[in-house]
Amino acid sequence: MNSIDTFTDLVSHSDNIVFFGGAGVSTESGIPDFRSVDGLYNQTYQYPPETILSHSFYQNNPEEFYRFYRDKMLCLDAKPNMAHIKLAALEKAGKLKAVVTQNIDGLHQKAGSKNVLELHGSVHRNYCQHCHHFFDAEYILHSIGVPKCDACGGPIKPDVVLYEEGLDNTVIEQALYYISHADMLIIGGTSLVVYPAAGLIRYYNGHKLVLINKSSTDLDGSADLVIRGPIGKVFGHIKL
Repeated sequence: MNSIDTFTDLVSHSDNIVFFGGAGVSTESGIPDFRSVDGLYNQTYQYPPETILSHSFYQNNPEEFYRFYRDKMLCLDAKPNMAHIKLAALEKAGKLKAVVTQNIDGLHQKAGSKNVLELHGSVHRNYCQHCHHFFDAEYILHSIGVPKCDACGGPIKPDVVLYEEGLDNTVIEQALYYISHADMLIIGGTSLVVYPAAGLIRYYNGHKLVLINKSSTDLDGSADLVIRGPIGKVFGHIKL
């Protein structure tokens, strides 16, 4: 039995699956990741992306932050790929209980997933820092300079976790619950180097840990199955 057949067999015999994903899940939808050859970290800007996407940079240089944010982080025309679609189908079939994602693009929800735990927030939620009025991503995309609240004039901040900011405790607790109770944990499209998010997977207690990634990770030796390749292509083999 090859690795793909082993993977689909594990899925067919599991009914409490949790998926933990990173940027590589969305690259097949045309959204660049951060650390690959063509990723954001390997492109040249006046400041490195990790500096621009920090809380202190947002506070001190909001106009430059939003120039980068609109240009590189708001990929609103992106469509779900086969990984997003199959995960939504697995949830609808009652086999998958939660998607835990480091992504902020909302593609899991666009594909139909309901129980999505967004560790790093979402570009689709934006709030006035004064009156907390809600704004969608389109409002941010079509604004100029630092987006302002149309109700009180206050500055608007995306509901995304920037560098130097902590994760939401409620989301972490939910992720820990689902991961620790899963009978199968699928990790896909992540290099597992971003903490504390990557540390959540050590709470998995089962024996069906599957890693799907284009490159190696520090967890490869602990996984029950490792598959090298595009995650959408791998998930395309799942039959429901």
